[in-house]
Amino acid sequence: MTEIEGESRKLAPAVERFVLHWGDMGSEWGVNRSVAQIHALLYVSDRPLTAEDIAETLGMARSNVSNSLRELTGWKLVRRVPVLGDRRDHFEAETDLLEMVRRIAQGRKEREIDPAAAALRACMAEAEGDPRVSPTARARLAEMQGFVETLNRWYDQMLDVPPAKIMALVRMGSKVVDFLGLGRKRREGR
Repeated sequence: MTEIEGESRKLAPAVERFVLHWGDMGSEWGVNRSVAQIHALLYVSDRPLTAEDIAETLGMARSNVSNSLRELTGWKLVRRVPVLGDRRDHFEAETDLLEMVRRIAQGRKEREIDPAAAALRACMAEAEGDPRVSPTARARLAEMQGFVETLNRWYDQMLDVPPAKIMALVRMGSKVVDFLGLGRKRREGR
């Protein structure tokens, strides 16, 4: 990002493309486009930015930027940082990719998986004493509940795995699939 006296901030084409694409991806993931674009801008920025900087750079309303920063702060993807000699709030993004992914996963789990797990537990408890619930419905609810509980346990276990080990596992990629005996047959069967 560069700033010339009296001119608005202009993004390098590659950075602008990243910010716009991240905004589009955010929409696909159910995240407001502005929130995703602000996250992308802060992620690639070499210094903390004020809400005014962000609004001017992205051509957004200051109120939209404030609301988006509040959401990003709630997800712990952005934090407020002090800048010597400036009383305004400055913001920077989490730049550790694994930590960023972990925080996103935690937020999604809390907002989506945990309520689904609670609803499934309630459905199963209600279905137990109700003769109107067919064995098929009961079995499918139990299967879904078991799957969600397995995902929750796996997520909790992954929190204890050191980042270097997770990256090693990710880099192994297809070797893990091959080790489990799912490799070629599965890829060829597509």
